[in-house]
Amino acid sequence: MQLFKPLETGKEEEKKTPVTTEKIKCLIVGSGPAGYTAAIYAARANLKPVMYTGLQQGGQLTTTTEVENYPGYPDGVTGPEMMEDFRKQAERFGTDVRIGIATSVDFSAKPLKVTFDNSVEIHAETVIIATGATAKYLGIPAETKYAGMGVSACATCDGFFYRGKDVAVVGGGDTACEEATYLAGLCRKVYMVVRRDVLRASKAMQHRVTHTPNIEILWQCQVEDLFGTQGVEGAVVVRHMNTPEEEKFNIKIDGFFLAIGHTPNSEVFKPWIETDATGYINTEPDSTRTQVPGVFACGDVMDHVYRQAVTAAGSGCKAAIDAERYLAEQG
Repeated sequence: MQLFKPLETGKEEEKKTPVTTEKIKCLIVGSGPAGYTAAIYAARANLKPVMYTGLQQGGQLTTTTEVENYPGYPDGVTGPEMMEDFRKQAERFGTDVRIGIATSVDFSAKPLKVTFDNSVEIHAETVIIATGATAKYLGIPAETKYAGMGVSACATCDGFFYRGKDVAVVGGGDTACEEATYLAGLCRKVYMVVRRDVLRASKAMQHRVTHTPNIEILWQCQVEDLFGTQGVEGAVVVRHMNTPEEEKFNIKIDGFFLAIGHTPNSEVFKPWIETDATGYINTEPDSTRTQVPGVFACGDVMDHVYRQAVTAAGSGCKAAIDAERYLAEQG
């Protein structure tokens, strides 16, 4: 019996016959704080969860050097170390952790079907989506070169390391303004590098930025490169790029923050799951339930507001509890 129709229609891709088919109670797609926490709770509830980590095992935190704002680590911890602790705890309670990416989905009927690497088709009674979101970058080579050495996509996560120093924030929307004002409370000076001659942020956020003394807005500017020996020491900025008035200059900074948005990793689920205009998965109020019975979403793939490890972990806990209760209701 078909339960519902996909939200989007179009030419179907040629289906490949999976090598193996497996039937389970609970499938978790994606790792990171949300996925691993969901796994811990689901395993303790005897749901025997199977987790597919995706290519980036541990999620965005594996690209973070120091994490100082997660409870339980008074001396701080590196992102990869913390995610290794999460994985060990999930496996301790019986989570089957596997490496693989979701390549196709079929939520048209029960059981729910997700295929990984075009070779394994999982038939699950419940699915928890914890695929996270990917920060948008400018695409300059220096962003990769200085990853974890001055380049960050989260001021709330990493701003503390730059207290008393000079930093730059790229972007002109609400997120950029929020990050700039947050950093202004920690740093000596904050440059906002804005491509246009106006801010796209709300009037309230614009007022806050323009009335913060240690924020300087570089209008109609773009960052061309970063430089430094042991980390970021400065940025090459171009004003009026590709025009007769083009002007190039350097600014001295210790931290470089991207605030031009995130892309939720929800593409493979979009034919079946409701998302907002940006791609964040919609869930019911005060719940992790999607509009598809038995499918739940947690972490950054459904949260465009907080995007913190601790909030992601909390939503992973909720998703596992919601899945457990759903199965209980199904008998």
